[in-house]
Amino acid sequence: MIRAVVYTADGPQVVESIQEARERPGTAWIRIEHATDDAVRQLETVFGIHGLSTDDTMANVRATVHEFDEYTFILMKAARLASGETSFAEEVTEGPVGLFFGTDWVVSLSPGRVDSIDEMWETALHPKQNLLDRGADFVVYRIIDGLVDDYFEILDQIEVQIERIEDAVITTLDTSVLADINNVRRELLSIRKLLIPGREAASSLARGDSPNVRPESEKYFRDVYENLIQLVELTETYRELATGARDIYLNALSMSTNEVMKRLTAVATILLPLTVITGLYGMNFRGSPYNMPELTWVYGYPAVLLAMALVAFTSGVYFSRQGWL
Repeated sequence: MIRAVVYTADGPQVVESIQEARERPGTAWIRIEHATDDAVRQLETVFGIHGLSTDDTMANVRATVHEFDEYTFILMKAARLASGETSFAEEVTEGPVGLFFGTDWVVSLSPGRVDSIDEMWETALHPKQNLLDRGADFVVYRIIDGLVDDYFEILDQIEVQIERIEDAVITTLDTSVLADINNVRRELLSIRKLLIPGREAASSLARGDSPNVRPESEKYFRDVYENLIQLVELTETYRELATGARDIYLNALSMSTNEVMKRLTAVATILLPLTVITGLYGMNFRGSPYNMPELTWVYGYPAVLLAMALVAFTSGVYFSRQGWL
């Protein structure tokens, strides 16, 4: 799907083709989603875009910035938190967004639909917003800023998950809690893989390395760069919180296991002397002066039972006072 708009003296004007957008005077934004091979080849021909740049976008490589003679190429990643394809657990899904811009034109290229670009497109079409009138580099900044805002929303959702996990760790030892912790850690790892290259790309634009970024626009890219630094720091903080929650869960599980083992040990210790006594008096030898005299005692059996009860009671009281029962 190809859409194009050109900002002229009469305001934003929607045009029908890439060629018309290139030839009309004014700042143009060409938006290509669900890009086909024909659309990509047409884009390369009209704007002189190198095939390696479009190939990088469609191949979904890491975020980067490349300078060419006539344009600057930026590859960023759109991200959202959604249910995975193989499970119901939420995971970070990503998609490439290629941005090509010169002095008076911007091209956004993506294999799929991107919500933040939808919002920016509506802004560009609004006659009172004058988005394109502020220059191609400013349009690129607004698109990247929208992608970065989506990162903040993802981390806000992850923060809510971590808070719920921290509450659950204290109250339950259900194995689902550990699964939730591991899922959050995977989400944070995925978002970190997006943020680090994105931060490097924004840093290049903020320093003024690109000739297509005007000096007055560098401050906007510095703002994006600072936001990405904040996102990286938040990600590291949340990873530490998730790791801490996992450690608390494992420690609580270990303590629970120790409590069970203490009780089993106490029960076994109580039964051990009783087993010795019953084993000893189970040797019913007769006809010798060296046999146990209790075997012929009329009160021998109840006396042994009483002794066993006394031993068991004494052991139980002792272990109870020690906190093992």
